[in-house]
Amino acid sequence: MSNLSVVLVGCGAPLRSMGWYHATQLLNEKNDICARLDFIVEPWFMSDAGKSSPGSTEFADFQKEAEAKHGIKFFSKVEDVPPVVEGKRLAIISARTSDNPKLFASCLGIGCHAIFLEKPGAPSVAELKNMQESAKKLNVEIFMGFNKNVSKYSEKARQYASANAGTKVTFYHNNNYEDSPESLGECFERNAEGMLKNMAIHELALAVSFYNVSVETVASVEADREYSRMQTLPGPSGKEFTDFSKLKFTITTKSGDEVSIAADRCGGDDSIGLVTDKAGKELVRYTMPDPEDSAAIEDAEKRIPGAMPYFYVQDPDYFKLKQRVAQAIATGGSAEGVATIDVAVETLRVAEYLTPTLMEQLK
Repeated sequence: MSNLSVVLVGCGAPLRSMGWYHATQLLNEKNDICARLDFIVEPWFMSDAGKSSPGSTEFADFQKEAEAKHGIKFFSKVEDVPPVVEGKRLAIISARTSDNPKLFASCLGIGCHAIFLEKPGAPSVAELKNMQESAKKLNVEIFMGFNKNVSKYSEKARQYASANAGTKVTFYHNNNYEDSPESLGECFERNAEGMLKNMAIHELALAVSFYNVSVETVASVEADREYSRMQTLPGPSGKEFTDFSKLKFTITTKSGDEVSIAADRCGGDDSIGLVTDKAGKELVRYTMPDPEDSAAIEDAEKRIPGAMPYFYVQDPDYFKLKQRVAQAIATGGSAEGVATIDVAVETLRVAEYLTPTLMEQLK
């Protein structure tokens, strides 16, 4: 049995929330993640208000099964998790972005040796920097859930472009929301931090990690007006939100590096690394899911039918992320390819820097 104990913070609704999917991967005995899920903290569904909200019945059923079958202990607050008895403790925080700073501080308070933090980490650069400094003072290592940093498709696209001078890479990210005001309005409200801080943050992390992109190095950013669409829509609360339902743009750095990013909330459930020549002619494309991972994806679909489609597509990468993080904690080594909170801070800075410029260009 692994000596690395995991506290999952923010389980959310079964079949819909990434926290719940983290739990299913950790509890799958076929996965060699080298970590043991011991505690789940669910602030919403275990609150008085959340116990009767949509998804609460499904969560209660999941809780009963996890307690009976795996001995998982559930809490409504991080502070209620028992102290570390032996070994090391990893917290996986997969909650609403606005709740992350408080939950992060609480995880530091229960003796976590490392924290795996889902993107973008915090609502603002200032908050994420505070979290970075707090962890540094306690010598707690922070890993980020930027799964595309370890994806095969992005790695292959970068390698091909690097080996062929004069080529250009565009990273496409598609989600499968229904193209309707109701569906997109719900999406805009639930992800109120905006597309660049949420959906496209993965691609921005690639730009920061591998293309020398930072606020200080950006020379220009240009939106593709023909591809992009910015909308103002009411969410379920009735409040209006302005965000991108589709967005494509090219970043050029002061040193001449160039990378393009395209995100479509209603474009499907795949991601693509497209390499073109100077004239824009396609040379090669790599996709996620990678054909080599088809068996793992099919297995996930059979084991847990009815989940959000992108969970299955990203299953191999999220498994790889947790496995590399767990091994790094156990050995004291590095987690190959896994983004750190330093990358996250710069990525969030870039997102905040680019958003008003792109919105202005698309008015």
